[in-house]
Amino acid sequence: MHGPPLVAWLLVALGAATGAYCLVRTRPGCPGAARKEREEREERSVARAEALMGVGMAVMAVPVSVLDQPSWAAAVLALVFGVAAVRSLLLARHHAHHRHHAVGAAAMVYMAAAMEGAGGSAHAGHGAMGAPLLTGLLLVYFAVYVLAAGVRLVSVPVASATGAAGATRAVAVRHAPELASACRVSMAIGMFAMLLTL
Repeated sequence: MHGPPLVAWLLVALGAATGAYCLVRTRPGCPGAARKEREEREERSVARAEALMGVGMAVMAVPVSVLDQPSWAAAVLALVFGVAAVRSLLLARHHAHHRHHAVGAAAMVYMAAAMEGAGGSAHAGHGAMGAPLLTGLLLVYFAVYVLAAGVRLVSVPVASATGAAGATRAVAVRHAPELASACRVSMAIGMFAMLLTL
């Protein structure tokens, strides 16, 4: 990443933490005996897509001063997130979150292509990368997403956990929809910050 090192390290931490949490959510055993198996599989699929996005953000945000990624790294990132974008588009009819994942994966492809296209001039800190109009559209999308999802998250009533066993509470917290929503908001804020550094 080509922004200030402190911002880059904060984005690495954010991406790694959200990616790790999303990996935990991919494990079977979500609470709720009445849950349908298909619903649980779908939620794990969403969590896998979010884990990939978080890990990808962490890798892409590593400061250039610490790790100058090889020339092929941007192409690999673009390929991985291109496949993820197509997969998310195909799954979008089943779950609304996949549409957001498709936009996020496409934004990752765009950022990887912009960094690859800028070549050495971007590494030296000269000139902007990417197309300003597309960057602006993506910035608007992620800003609106953060605001809308943040409002929904704040308005969710807090569930009472009194009377439940400690282990049950730990499982319930791990798979709490509010925590998953907070993770999505965090990653969207991270995407917004990464786009600002282009």
